[in-house]
Amino acid sequence: MRNCVHLITYANRLGGTRLEDLQHLLAGPLRGVFGGVHLLPFFYPIHGADAGFDPIDHLTVDPSLGDWSHITALSDDLDITADLIVNHISSHSRQCQDFLQNGDQSPYNGMFLTFGSVFPDGATEEELLRIYRPRPGLPFTTVTLASGQKAILWTTFTSEQIDLNVRHPQGAAYWKAILHKFQEHGIRTIRLDAVGYAIKKPGTSCFMIPETFEFIEELAQYARSLGLEVLVEIHSHYRQQIEIARQVDRVYDFALPPLILHALFNKTARHLKTWLAISPRNAVTVLDTHDGIGVIDVGAAGEADGSELPGLIPTHELDALVEMIHEKSGGQSRRATGQAASNLDLYQVNCTYYDALGRNDRDYLMARAIQFFAPGIPQVYYVGLLAGTNDMPLLEQTGVGREINRHYYRWDEVETALARPVVRDLLKPIRFRNEHPAFQGTFSLPECADSLLVIRWSQAETWARLTMDFSASTMEIAYLENGVEKHLNFNA
Repeated sequence: MRNCVHLITYANRLGGTRLEDLQHLLAGPLRGVFGGVHLLPFFYPIHGADAGFDPIDHLTVDPSLGDWSHITALSDDLDITADLIVNHISSHSRQCQDFLQNGDQSPYNGMFLTFGSVFPDGATEEELLRIYRPRPGLPFTTVTLASGQKAILWTTFTSEQIDLNVRHPQGAAYWKAILHKFQEHGIRTIRLDAVGYAIKKPGTSCFMIPETFEFIEELAQYARSLGLEVLVEIHSHYRQQIEIARQVDRVYDFALPPLILHALFNKTARHLKTWLAISPRNAVTVLDTHDGIGVIDVGAAGEADGSELPGLIPTHELDALVEMIHEKSGGQSRRATGQAASNLDLYQVNCTYYDALGRNDRDYLMARAIQFFAPGIPQVYYVGLLAGTNDMPLLEQTGVGREINRHYYRWDEVETALARPVVRDLLKPIRFRNEHPAFQGTFSLPECADSLLVIRWSQAETWARLTMDFSASTMEIAYLENGVEKHLNFNA
């Protein structure tokens, strides 16, 4: 991935409903702002049970968006990241429908994980309770085949997302074909969606077990042979993230968003600086994504022996942080989180980052400045780019909590948002992060009081420095240019 700021967006929610509209925006009003774009699932169908993460045909661009030629055209100017949804496929897919119709006689028999294929001798209550799932209940759905025979399919997320046996010849052929299609059309990075759940083994949590790492390495080697880089998406305890980072090309820094909120809410950078000192340097940094604001990544975790592994933020402070988000958002995030909405995730708060900060322009720009100076490659979510607010009508319409942060922006809405002072100010550090040579150099974290944060990047004879005073709610971005110290100015 190019070391610059990247955009994360749906193909049909930023400036129009087609890939051509997005390309027009990136080549027009946003020209030069981003060096890459992560296109969230654009496969058929874009409007499924999980906003494209339940592909019926992973090899086909949804016709309502365009076709593969539009992906190729985007890749001529930008580094493109695309999702490989490796854990599951839609129950309406050709492969799954063939299996449901023909059972053991289907060529895809064995491609889908069943309870019996993982637990051929049955499972004890203890084994079932060990399975980790990001939502309540067990990950199984009972189906009836055309023959009348019943089968218990493994469904980690929803009953319409059927888990794949990625080790089965048909399963392996499936994900390899997708990688070849990506390479053929100029995609440079693949994001492995939900890969932590891809390998199931009796007697384990079935999440990020040693065999999962083996599979990730197998897939990554195949991807690299095609010239593709691999980004792994996993929510887990921060120590596990550090370990995962040692074994893959890139990981997400999901700990950063709640840590920045904690620093701004509590006027201390103590926990944030602890993380920045040890965070993976091969990270992709985010503040917001198409999912919620994660909390599991900074929280405590239970050990196999029953003990607790401390988190980056103590439990009582993390509870207070979540409550503060609800308060800052006027209770809107509470209506979209947990049992208040479907697509329940146990480890996320559904809210735009701008609303999580009470729509405070100064705090929002401070949060983004930290992201751009943190180690890693920054990605900015399309709603966050426009300092977007919670879409309560879309939440009410769909009943899906995460839709609160998935607004459909018409072209005129984008133009209006780009004229707002907070958005104009946000483009300044984005361009600065893209252009200043210091960010190609060395990161350092000078010691200072807990209420202060200083981050410095240096390369040869030049440098860039972020100084933040949380007690005074102020920041300064200073840099060296042609031997002269200068400052980046903001209106907020």
